[in-house]
Amino acid sequence: MAALGWLTPRRRSATARSVLAGEASAEAARKSTQALDSQDALDASAREPQFPVHGDAMAAAFFDLDNTVMQGAALFHFGRGLYKRKFFETQDLVRFAWQQAWFRLAGVEDPEHMQEARDSALSIVQGHRVSELMSIGEEIYDEYMAERIWPGTRALAQAHLDAGQKVWLVTAAPVEIAQVIARRLGLTGALGTVAESVDGVYTGKLVGEPLHGPAKAEAVRALAAAENLDLSRCAAYSDSHNDIPMLSLVGHPYAINPDAKLRKHARTLDWRLRDYRTGRKAAKVGIPAAAGVGAVAGGTAAAIALHRRRR
Repeated sequence: MAALGWLTPRRRSATARSVLAGEASAEAARKSTQALDSQDALDASAREPQFPVHGDAMAAAFFDLDNTVMQGAALFHFGRGLYKRKFFETQDLVRFAWQQAWFRLAGVEDPEHMQEARDSALSIVQGHRVSELMSIGEEIYDEYMAERIWPGTRALAQAHLDAGQKVWLVTAAPVEIAQVIARRLGLTGALGTVAESVDGVYTGKLVGEPLHGPAKAEAVRALAAAENLDLSRCAAYSDSHNDIPMLSLVGHPYAINPDAKLRKHARTLDWRLRDYRTGRKAAKVGIPAAAGVGAVAGGTAAAIALHRRRR
């Protein structure tokens, strides 16, 4: 027994050889796991080339806004802010709240709800100055939108910025609101629905149609031509099957928090999928306070280019 005195006391019976075997097995398992992890990382690297490609000036990224970059619909959050500032009555707020609740629960865009929301927004802003709505939009972003940005999607956008690429929001929300959000996130600019204005005052009409579905794809195509981009080297991100036309334009389509139809389509075509609604893959990143250069000018130029293209 004296020969076993160097062993750590144990409740169960163990010989020196069994202890040695157990420790050796545990160490081998640990090293094996580390080796497998390293090999998995190497295999993943081999399967998936580095993306986005650093310094590729002919590549850019296009992000849908609602439920892709931000939880919920920007237009509904904007409506809450306008109600707080007495732009409309309680019954209108109830309608906005119901539409927003439905959108959050269903996770998809209802065309009838979206059209009703746009019509309401146009009637509400009619007669107001564009500069006034832009200023209010900054306040509403801080009040209702900033805390609803998906960290995981924000990290994807930052990866493109860090690679020296331009990043654009593409949304059916009013372009002025989209520009505020893009600027506050440090993005390049935004494509959005353009409301008609005369001498800086909203008329209550749209220029063309809402930037939704196929119209988004046309906006991206027009912007790519104006910016001399190669769409096969660009990326697009969306949660909605309505954006399949936009996603299909680019060489790197991503389904983010996808609805059922988009998830099925993405899997069929082997598109990349990311779902941040569970928080499992969301990266914690800071949102820069500094504004991205050219957000307003870039978004306006793209909208004008699209409008000219359709005339």
